[in-house]
Order: sequence, then structure tokens, then C-alpha cells
Amino acid sequence: MRDVKDTLRARVRIGFDGRVQKTFRGPKADKRYANEVRVLRVLEERGCDFVPRLLSADPEKLMIVTSNCGQRVDHLDDERMKEIYAELEAFGVRHDDPEMRNVTYRQSDGRFCLIDFEFATLLPGFQPHDDGAA
Repeated sequence: MRDVKDTLRARVRIGFDGRVQKTFRGPKADKRYANEVRVLRVLEERGCDFVPRLLSADPEKLMIVTSNCGQRVDHLDDERMKEIYAELEAFGVRHDDPEMRNVTYRQSDGRFCLIDFEFATLLPGFQPHDDGAA
């Protein structure tokens, strides 16, 4: 495994299989862990395809394993970044940490993705958009 982040709040490692392991630490680690698990599950239920998939969650270790959403992005136009975060809100979730460090690029399909949902908020009154497709 390779460390990609090691801070007071979390340790993030990527395995040789590409899976991402995040262990929560520090103040309110249990609450941040629970929130990220809840938000990732909701986003999967709602069909959001530009966020990591939760593969496993261990509440004893405060650790999650997710799919990989590509490489971190170093440069992105402010307007495009706002569009990506706004797109997330169409799935009923506000990120609440809309920074460049939480944007990745998935080369396999040329898609910008979002990561790190420990501070995200589920928006009240979310109604999925009906595009009329059957």
C-alpha cells in the first residue's frame, strides 16, 4: 500500500489493487466516519457515478475501503470546479468542502470526480429528477 495522505484527521492509502483505504482519526473521527459512509451509500442509491463506491466499512477501526476515482487534479478552471460541485447537488448532496484537493480525474472515461465526503450534507427535500425516460 502507498500512503497518499497522512494527517491528524485521516490516513489514506491506495492498495496495489487500486482500492482506497481511509482511516479516520482525531476529533469527532467517529462522526466523520459515519457521515462519509452514509453519504456514499446515499449517492450510490441515487446513481451518482462520479464518486467513489463504498466497498467496505469497519466501524471498529473507523476505516472505509472505496473504489478509486483517479488522480488528483492540480489545475481546473474555477467555473468548471463549481459545475462539478453543483452537479453533486443534483443528487441531493452538498459537499461542504468544495476545494481542488477533493477533485480527481478518472482517465478511463475522462470524468472529473469528487472525493472526501466526511463533511458533506444531505439536502432536505431531495426529489430525484424525472427525465421522462422509461
